[in-house]
Amino acid sequence: MIEFIATFARWSQLTANLILFGSCVFLAIIGQHKTVFESPWVARLEKGFPWMAGIVLLGLIGILATTTGDATGIVADTWNPRAWLEMVQETRIGHIWLARALLAAALLGAILYIRHNYRVRWHYIIGTVIASLPLIVGSLISHSGAEEISFTSVAPYALHILLAGAWFGALPAFLYIVMNQSSSEQASPQLTTTYLKKFSTIALPLMLLLAATGLFVADRMIEEDYYALVSSAYGWLLNAKLTILAIILVIAYQARYQWLPLLSQTTNSEQIKTNIAHLNRWVRIEFMLALVLVFLATILANTLPAKHAVIDHWPYPFRFSINGTWEEPNVQELFWAGIALCILALCMIGIGIKNDWDRKKKILVPTILITTALAIALPPLAMEAYPETYQKPTVPFDVISISNGSQLFAEHCTSCHGPQGKGTEVILDPEIKDPTDLLTEPHTAKYTVGNVYHWLSHGIPGTNMPGFSAKLSEEERWDLINYLHALSRGFDARLLGSMIVPETPAIASPVFNYSASDGSGGNLKDFRLQKNVLLVLFSWPQSQQRLHQLTAAYDEIRALNTEILAVPNRELNEQEILHIANFVPFPVVTEGWNEIKNSYWLYRRVRTVPDLRGKGMFPGHMEFMTDRFGYLRARWVAQFEGFGWQSIDALTLQLTQLNEEDEIMPPPGDHAH
Repeated sequence: MIEFIATFARWSQLTANLILFGSCVFLAIIGQHKTVFESPWVARLEKGFPWMAGIVLLGLIGILATTTGDATGIVADTWNPRAWLEMVQETRIGHIWLARALLAAALLGAILYIRHNYRVRWHYIIGTVIASLPLIVGSLISHSGAEEISFTSVAPYALHILLAGAWFGALPAFLYIVMNQSSSEQASPQLTTTYLKKFSTIALPLMLLLAATGLFVADRMIEEDYYALVSSAYGWLLNAKLTILAIILVIAYQARYQWLPLLSQTTNSEQIKTNIAHLNRWVRIEFMLALVLVFLATILANTLPAKHAVIDHWPYPFRFSINGTWEEPNVQELFWAGIALCILALCMIGIGIKNDWDRKKKILVPTILITTALAIALPPLAMEAYPETYQKPTVPFDVISISNGSQLFAEHCTSCHGPQGKGTEVILDPEIKDPTDLLTEPHTAKYTVGNVYHWLSHGIPGTNMPGFSAKLSEEERWDLINYLHALSRGFDARLLGSMIVPETPAIASPVFNYSASDGSGGNLKDFRLQKNVLLVLFSWPQSQQRLHQLTAAYDEIRALNTEILAVPNRELNEQEILHIANFVPFPVVTEGWNEIKNSYWLYRRVRTVPDLRGKGMFPGHMEFMTDRFGYLRARWVAQFEGFGWQSIDALTLQLTQLNEEDEIMPPPGDHAH
């Protein structure tokens, strides 16, 4: 019940605000003809203005009430004005609501002024400006403004809303003009046609811009998760909205280029009435569809975006992936052939309109071409999919999970894939595939983490790969997948060196929790947007000289907005910890060191020492540089890379370059993708 009230309140206030805005825009446009304000339809339109402004205010009160109940989790707060007041005073949503309410009150005042004064064009221009303000401020609590309040995030959504208002809000005026013509013998068909053409001239471009901005906003809510368009509530609502929009575009096109010209092509009064009645019927249909469109948009704005949707069950046995299929034979040729046919279909639509083809031919020819194009272009892009294909990991991608996964891999997988995942065992049976190279072969484009989870659970037909759903828990299977991703990322990290590549972060540093000898502790993410981190994996006592060197340079390194975390390669006894702590001013990790060591060891490889066979070498001393945004930017392996950061000047130079870089977004989440 509360959810229904909330949805109705949002829809009613938005609809009323859009009508006020669009009507003022329309009257401001055609107001250059002063005689228009003497028309009866203007008075009928204005008569509803105060009611629309009142609905905006009442709708906002409903929104505040239902939002308060939802935010506090107490249903009774929905009807409690004191709880409303606390919401307004103490939350960002409340502050935005207050701004909307004040602007809505100002809108009501402006409408009452316009309603009770002589009609002049500039009144409606002012009304347009004031009516736009609640819509613009309302965009601050949209999905686009939820993650960050900035001009670039909010402006596209605000523009989309204003374009919607300029089109949808003018439809009532359009209807009143048509109804006035059909009910009044004195109404001038020529003048009516002039007004309608003025609206229709701007309506179609507005609709196209509305569609363009809508697609832009939707793309931000989807990002790369386009599969959610056919597997999430957000996707299906968006599809329904786009379908209705397409129907409205067809009606708008027909009104502009077919029905309106008929009004000026005849002087027969009966024919004019017939044409007006036809136009009236279709504009009513367009208005009703527009109401449904706004209703869907209201629900969509309060639905979990597709990029955050959890797809636990993919309902189709296939998926489309350009990245995963593009290099396969004949895929590119078939894809471009399909695109060419789509372009030809669009050309046929234009030719049909220009040559005035009959309706069947105008629809049938492009439909056949587009259907053929899809039949040619889509199948080559299809890949096998499973119910788990788009399932997302339930276990964070951190060093605990990676370390657990490494133990599970050693126990269950090394017999076939080898200790480093290179796939060492050769299968003599030609009908059975050799074990997959999990280390050096790229699989990201072809295999989602959900696919890997499916194979890990149920096995892979045509191979010796068994399913582990009976042996490993769901959490253990995700640990194993996180380890495989760390394995692959570790191999990619061989491209790192002791010098950063400016402005090109690529690999996220595995996050970890730690406790240190000096009583400090926390998570690697605690340093984000604040400090760089130099992670030192040391051997004791072999690394003693290097620790003394870092101690001497500690103040200089800290001045470069960098913290040092020292992680031992083995468990230290209490005496060793006390000895190190006596001369080292930076934290020495005493809890969490083993997981950190096991995970960052995977990032040890360098170009000259790929280290792919056997159990893998374990360098005695490694240092990893993580920037303040969470990316692994450089690495020095003392055993493999020579002098490197043994020169403190070389180390501080890299830190200086990191600090000069512009701010970037942190790595996308803490899960494998």
